Amino acid sequence: MAATVISPRLLAIVDALPLRPGIRVLEIGCGPGAMAREIAARIGNGHVLAIDRSAKAIALAIAGSDAEISPGTLEFRKSTAETFTLRPGEQPYDLAVAVRVGALDGRHPEAGILARAAIKAALVPGGKLFIDGGDPVREVVL
Repeated sequence: MAATVISPRLLAIVDALPLRPGIRVLEIGCGPGAMAREIAARIGNGHVLAIDRSAKAIALAIAGSDAEISPGTLEFRKSTAETFTLRPGEQPYDLAVAVRVGALDGRHPEAGILARAAIKAALVPGGKLFIDGGDPVREVVL
């Protein structure tokens, strides 16, 4: 069963994001979906796409997110940051957020190059990427 309560750390990250009604958000490395659900609750008629490389994590996230998936506010997809691409006809995202993603936090520099390029291609012009490691997040220049 998916986590239903968001941790204080993830809540602080969501609080720090420049969310607004109608925004499109890409969450990278969503795990069981707690942060994606919290973002979905704050963006009104917007949309959250949450991705993770783990099929198990995606299954847990989907299992705990019926209320957000049914109206189309939230969607989960199995993908890595470095191989992510928009599907045909899929609109780009206004911002992306990643927490504890090795390709973006410096642990895997070569994957990071690919991930940043993939994310930039999935964002609107001027779209922003936020990762953990700031107070509580920091913006990554793409």
